[in-house]
This record gives sequence, structure tokens and C-alpha cells, in this order.
Amino acid sequence: MTTTSVAQANSEATSQLITFRSGGQEFGADIMMIREIRGLMPMTPLPHSPDYVCGVVNLRGVILPVVDLKAMLGRGQTDATAKNVTIVIRCQGRAMGLLVDAVSDILTVKTSQIQPAPDMSSSDEHRIVEGIAVVDERMVTILGLERLTASVAGSAAPTQTAA
Repeated sequence: MTTTSVAQANSEATSQLITFRSGGQEFGADIMMIREIRGLMPMTPLPHSPDYVCGVVNLRGVILPVVDLKAMLGRGQTDATAKNVTIVIRCQGRAMGLLVDAVSDILTVKTSQIQPAPDMSSSDEHRIVEGIAVVDERMVTILGLERLTASVAGSAAPTQTAA
């Protein structure tokens, strides 16, 4: 490799993703949108909310909706146990929780490792999937939290801007 090509390879744009599991699949999201990771919190269900909205939680005086990621992606409801975690996210001025099975790790991915999601349907799952990263023979589905938040905002409980 020439000095120029080494410099180009080292300067390639990267993203840091937090990875987590839901329904047996590994997902990733921009770490800058993650506010905290909490154990399972007591939730209050809301009448007439979509199936993927577990309810709301009181997080230090702020009421947040919690979305079951597995249900939102059309893969059935999560049977929440003490092993599940809630990832508190904030984007587009909205805060909410994502119920997932477990948080895995933090990955730094190069732009070249991310491929666009195949255009296979117009479902919510496709709209919130930004791409797929292939890292060390792992495939990580990258979620667009802005799209996810916007999708939930129109059908879920009101969200607060704090958190």
C-alpha cells in the first residue's frame, strides 16, 4: 500500500454504534442518540395504544413511552423479564425507551462496512432500517432512530423533551 492509500484508509469516515439484541437479531444504533441503558422498569399501559407500545414509565419525573422493538418489527411481543433492558433514546427533541433483550457492545464501523438495506417492502421495519454493517462476519442491522421516533410519534403516547 502506498502512503497515500494508507492515509485514505485511515481517514475513512467511521460511526460508533451501540449494539443490542432483540428477537434473536443484532441491531445497532448511533451511540450519540443513546441517553442511558436501564433495567426493566415498571410500565403503565395506555389504552388504545399500538401493540408495540408497552406503556409509559416515569424516569426522574419525565413520562416516556416504551416501545417493544421486537413487536414494532412485526416479530411478536417480547415476554419481558428482569433480563430485558430499556434503552433510553433521544432524537428530534423526543425521548423514549426501547425494550430489547440485551445490550451487546460498542462498535466502530467504517462507512465501507455499511451496505444499504434491500428495498423489499414498505413496512415499518424497512423504513427504520438504515443499512446493514458487516463486521467480523457479523451482520448488524442499523436502525435509524430518527425514523423510528417519527414513526412512533404519530401513534404513541405524547413524548417529553427532557431526559
